[in-house]
Amino acid sequence: MSGQERRPSHPPTRWSAQLSAPEPPAPPEPGGLVLQGFRIAVTSDRRSADLVDAFTRRGAEVIHAPAVRIAPVDEDAELLADTRAVIEARPDIVIVTTAYGMRRWVECADAAGLGEELHRTLAAARIVVRGPKARGAVRAAGLDDDGIAGDERTASAVGLALADGVVGKTVAMQLHGFADAEQLGRIAAAGARVLTVAPYRWVRPDDEARLGRLIAAVAAREVDVVTFTSAPAVDGLVSAAAEIGMDGVLVDALRGEVVAAAVGPVTAMPLVDLGIEPIVPERYRMGALVRLVVEHLCSHSVASVETALGSLTVRGRTVTLDNRTVTLAPGPRALLAALLESPGAVLSRERLLDHLPEAATEHALDMAMSRLRAALPDRDLVQTVVRRGYRLNV
Repeated sequence: MSGQERRPSHPPTRWSAQLSAPEPPAPPEPGGLVLQGFRIAVTSDRRSADLVDAFTRRGAEVIHAPAVRIAPVDEDAELLADTRAVIEARPDIVIVTTAYGMRRWVECADAAGLGEELHRTLAAARIVVRGPKARGAVRAAGLDDDGIAGDERTASAVGLALADGVVGKTVAMQLHGFADAEQLGRIAAAGARVLTVAPYRWVRPDDEARLGRLIAAVAAREVDVVTFTSAPAVDGLVSAAAEIGMDGVLVDALRGEVVAAAVGPVTAMPLVDLGIEPIVPERYRMGALVRLVVEHLCSHSVASVETALGSLTVRGRTVTLDNRTVTLAPGPRALLAALLESPGAVLSRERLLDHLPEAATEHALDMAMSRLRAALPDRDLVQTVVRRGYRLNV
């Protein structure tokens, strides 16, 4: 390892137990129901309970349906075959991309009686890791790495592996749920023999009806944010929507009123390819994703204004006038948001129609405005200005 001695490898005693140790607890979440009034869709499988709990603890209503799931180890004979191939090949370089993948790999090897052989194989190789979590898993196994990608990208980890030349060498790469054809091609093009290990594989979710309900809610703009913690979850969600003929309306919603939140740039990539602009935290961690969602919603979807009828606060789907709170449907909510952009100003019917695509005519707009008034705590919050449009009664 450049600049320092290589740490000695430890024997594989209780290897799986070391790797299964829980990660250090995250700092406590700030208190307060800051997400009250908002609805968030969670598409992840692994560690979804942590994400759901973080949002509900802050007051959000959460819809959870995994877009993909991880295949159980005992169903994955392919993983054992890949592990035996790596042990036989004794690779010169091993690229570790995820902590979970590393832990799962060696747990499966131990269960199959291959743990000691895999440990010796990895100890003899030059190990490159994608980020701090992967490094932690490698070290928990009694091993050490020779380099870490500073930006936590697979492409950078591959770059480190190729830096000193790999012609005639064997490179094994631990995949994270799916084959990264571009990076595997880089390794092969550099002259190396490439082996892959997929400690977990993404497969279809168990409850597709539940996923269908989540898709319908997003398409109807009945959620504020959809969170993604893996790129396959994006593909899984869109593919499931296509099977029920809703991929177009789903993508339109995510391009418009519904915010897509991705845990990192790799997860964001398939969203960007669809013309969706997700929000992405600077640190690619679940806690950072939660904080970013909170910050985004509180800065973009919370409004307070003094009106002629009292203090009006809008938080996502809920509207509170003094102590009276109601929940708005997507259409009325969009109209109220437009009026709140310029409190007291008169907005023409033409301008309001831009905020309500489903209303094709002024008559349809007037009907939608009537529904908004009926849903508000006091219908006089919205005033009609004859021949001009509508205004908020401030």
